[in-house]
Amino acid sequence: MSKHVREGDATDGADRGPVADPPPLRLDGVTKQYEGGGGTVTALNDVDFTVERGEVTAVMGPSGSGKSTMLNMLGLLDDPTTGSVELLGEPVAGLSAAERTDVRRERVGFVFQDFHLIPTLSAVENVRLPTRFLDDDYTERAVDLLTRVGLGDRLQHTPDELSGGQKQRVAIARSLINEPDVLLADEPTGNLDRDTGEAVLAEINVIAAGGVGVVAVTHDDLVGEYADRTVELVDGVLRG
Repeated sequence: MSKHVREGDATDGADRGPVADPPPLRLDGVTKQYEGGGGTVTALNDVDFTVERGEVTAVMGPSGSGKSTMLNMLGLLDDPTTGSVELLGEPVAGLSAAERTDVRRERVGFVFQDFHLIPTLSAVENVRLPTRFLDDDYTERAVDLLTRVGLGDRLQHTPDELSGGQKQRVAIARSLINEPDVLLADEPTGNLDRDTGEAVLAEINVIAAGGVGVVAVTHDDLVGEYADRTVELVDGVLRG
């Protein structure tokens, strides 16, 4: 599944026109169960969910509702007990661990509540980090992304020289370095005050407008205000 071949270029017969692009990610009847000391725990129960290009979806629900498990499924970090995870219309069950790593690097960007920046690296170096094993030099793209998120004057600053909102913007820029189809955000405003959170969410909306499908897993009602669609996950069941 090469990134060099973009979807929608082929046609399905001369008179039928272009084939519609499949969604970047889809959960089809996904159930995830874990065996614990108290018996079987169902973290996700028959979940159908589609990530659409250009759309911000907020997944909300209480702690223990299955949000993290759902994020792991979308990020190809775990396999369902039943059901399937589809990437660009194709099941990912047959991919090896190495292939999944490649797909995540090329197709999926991650933004975490705790930023996960390397404290000894500058903003530019942190943004370039996912490309460290690639042949091309991504410095120019890293600078461009940081400039786009308003950090053009903080390129050489290390994380301890940045505010919480600036750190989150570095994390967003890093998630976009490989031009992903999907951005998965885990509590993107969790460590931010309201004003900074609004600024970060506005930037996420700009990213989605460029054709990236965004899924934000959150407790924060503010995220829902900026989302195009909000769904609720309760006891592993998806509603909305």
